[in-house]
Amino acid sequence: MLADALRGVPDRLDEALSLVDGVDDALVHGLARIDEERAAALESLAAAFAGSPLADRVADAIGKILAGTVTDEHLAALAGARAALLGAAHDALVSSLDTALGRSRQASAPAASTTDSGHLLAGGRSWLRELAIAGWRGVDHELAGGAAQAVQSLLATPGARRLAVLLDGFAAELRAAAPVATLPRIPARRWADLWTRALLLAQGGYPVPPATPVDGRLVVLGVDLHEHPTVFRAQAHALLETSGGRVRLVRTSVAAAKVDTISGPSAWRMLGAFPIFRAVLAERRTVEVSGMGLTPGGDLIWDESRAAAGEPADPFAAARVRLGAAAALPVDVLDRHPAVLAEPVLLEGYRPAGEAFDLGGGVTVALDLARLPAAGPLTPALVASSTACLGLLRWDGRWLLQPLAVQAVVKKKPVAVHGGDWALGPADAKAAKAEAAAGTAVDVLRERAGRLLRK
Repeated sequence: MLADALRGVPDRLDEALSLVDGVDDALVHGLARIDEERAAALESLAAAFAGSPLADRVADAIGKILAGTVTDEHLAALAGARAALLGAAHDALVSSLDTALGRSRQASAPAASTTDSGHLLAGGRSWLRELAIAGWRGVDHELAGGAAQAVQSLLATPGARRLAVLLDGFAAELRAAAPVATLPRIPARRWADLWTRALLLAQGGYPVPPATPVDGRLVVLGVDLHEHPTVFRAQAHALLETSGGRVRLVRTSVAAAKVDTISGPSAWRMLGAFPIFRAVLAERRTVEVSGMGLTPGGDLIWDESRAAAGEPADPFAAARVRLGAAAALPVDVLDRHPAVLAEPVLLEGYRPAGEAFDLGGGVTVALDLARLPAAGPLTPALVASSTACLGLLRWDGRWLLQPLAVQAVVKKKPVAVHGGDWALGPADAKAAKAEAAAGTAVDVLRERAGRLLRK
C-alpha cells in the first residue's frame, strides 16, 4: 500500500504549487514592480479562491496591490492565501500517506488561548511590508538590518519570542546575502516561506496551542539531529503509550546554543543539561513521563524533572508491533507545509539501489543521505547494506526517506545502528579520539564563558 502513495502525487498538487510559485516570483521582484506577467499570476491566485471563505479578501487585496496600494491588511490576505495553498498541498500528501499506511489522525481542535503584543507586532509587520514592496532583489544591508529594533522589542515579551526568533533568523539570512541583487540564485521559496510565517505570526490574537499534561510510557523510534553553526538540536520521534492502551506518535526535542567550531560527536556535550534524554537515546531505553506537556500538534515538551529512564527497548520491535496502530496528532496550522512533512515509517523487504530503496513493483524511494548527521554513527554505507530501516518520509517535489536507524549485517553479524547511539559519546575508536580532542575545546569555551559571566 505504501508503494501506491509513493508512486504518484495527489490530483492538482502541481497546480497549487504553481500558484504559490507565482506569489514567490512577485516577492522576488517586489510588489512595487508588478509587470503584466506577475499581475496575471496574482489574478490567477485570486481566481483559485473564488467560492472559498477567503474569496472576497483575497480578491480585494490583490486588486489593491495591483493598483499600487500595499497595506498590512492586503499583505495578510496574500500571505494567508499562500499558506492556505501550501496547507492544502500538505493535507493532500498526508492523506495519501495515511491511507497507504492505515494510519489514523486525530481531528484538530481550535486553540483557546491567544497572544497579542499590540504595537510590538506592528514593528515586525512594518519591516515585512518594506521587504514585500522592495522584493528580494531590492534588499540591501540597510533594509536587511531594519528588523533589529522590532526584534529587540519582541524578545522582551515572552509571548512574542517565537516571532522574534523567526524575524532575527530571517534578517540574518538577508544580511548575509545582501545586496541580494548580486546573487546568482535567490532562494525564493524559502524566503517566501519565512516571510509568510512571520507575517501570519505578526497578526494580533494569533492562537497559541495549549499544552496538556500527560502520563505514559515513551518509546523512542529514532532521533533527527539538527546541527547549525550556532545551535544543536535533537528531535526524537516516539510512540507515547498512555492509559487505556492508546498509542500516539509524538515528537520531543532538546537544544542548546553552540559555536561553529563545535561539531560532530562533540556537539552532544552541549546537551549536558539533559542527561536523561541523552541516556535514553544511547542506551535505547523507554521513558516514563509524568505530567509532561503535550501540544495539540504532537510536540511533547521535554522536562527532565518529569522523565525517568525505563527498561531497555528495541525500537524496531516496537515499530513492528505498535507503529501501525499509532494515531498521529493533527498538524499545527503554520506547519501545514509540504517541506515540514516528516512521517515515521518502518521499511523492510526492500532492495538497496544506489541512493534509493527498491520497494518492488517498479517503485523506489530516494534516500535523503544529506541529512545523515556527523554527530551519529549512521553512514551511507550502513544504509546501503541495511535490511530494515526506521526513517522519516519527507517531501521535496518527490518522496524522500531520511534514515534514523538501520538493521544491517556487518562482518557477518547482524547489528542495529541508531542516530542517537553516540549521545553519551562515540563507541567507534577513531570517532572517540576526535571527540575527546574536541571535548577539550568545549570545556575551555565553557570555562571562558563562565569567567566572562562572573566579571
